Amino acid sequence: MLLAGLALALVWPAAPSWANPAQAPALMLSGVYRPGTPLEAYWLSEKYDGLRGYWDGQALLTRGGQTVQAPSWFTADWPTVPMDGELWAGRGRFEHALSTVRQQIPDDESWRTIRFMVFDLPAHPGTFTQRISAYQQLVGQLAQPWVQAVPQEKVNTHADLMKRLDRMVRDGGEGLMLHHGEALYRAVRSNDLLKVKTHEDAEARVTGHLPGQGKYANSLGALQVQTPDGRRFRLGSGLTDAQRHNPPAVGAWVTYRFRGLHASGLPRFASFVRVRDDMNTPQPDTPSTPRQP
Repeated sequence: MLLAGLALALVWPAAPSWANPAQAPALMLSGVYRPGTPLEAYWLSEKYDGLRGYWDGQALLTRGGQTVQAPSWFTADWPTVPMDGELWAGRGRFEHALSTVRQQIPDDESWRTIRFMVFDLPAHPGTFTQRISAYQQLVGQLAQPWVQAVPQEKVNTHADLMKRLDRMVRDGGEGLMLHHGEALYRAVRSNDLLKVKTHEDAEARVTGHLPGQGKYANSLGALQVQTPDGRRFRLGSGLTDAQRHNPPAVGAWVTYRFRGLHASGLPRFASFVRVRDDMNTPQPDTPSTPRQP
């Protein structure tokens, strides 16, 4: 329906939740790769375009703490050891993964297309290099084709990293991840874990709807959003006409794409990408400096 009376936007209903979310799991969150990072200290893997999945030893949870209603066979015989990974349906199939994972009554056929890509063991006390061997062994012993260990490899130069990134994007991938080999599992955002993409993206919560002008006079002009650290800005580009007539609800988390930051810390050329229904409570950002090898 049309957005008549957008002056009352802040009283729109809040974003719906999947089910009563538990406390969000304490996850290791990534920073952004910058040239000059000591690459020889890091392991390289694909950045899977799916939904973060956390197995706490008893239940499968989203990043926000919602319980994933997977079919019983999907998590049958999983260990009591916590596993961190990505619920992934393949390159370019994020929307399919999202629609499958968010269902309260699981669609068995859809879940047959989902893989749990395990990339870490949060409770393991060792370094990431040690955890690689541990999660690969654990997944191998589990021997379920829908549970896979994320491959890790080495890259030593920025030029080589960019070549691999270009090849990954051409092949339909989202990007790459770098994980410091000496890092312990810490539930903060730090440079121990870095995402490498052709663009930057982040999440923000919708706080209001701003009325449009001209061709958008009777629909949404922009989303008013707020970042986890409290910065507010308008997000107007990237929205389809359908989204302008039926925008993400106040309280919803959305992903936006941008190109660097202004001196104020606000994103430059921010553009809406998608709603993040899998998010509820974000992990707090923790400033850090790159770890030296």
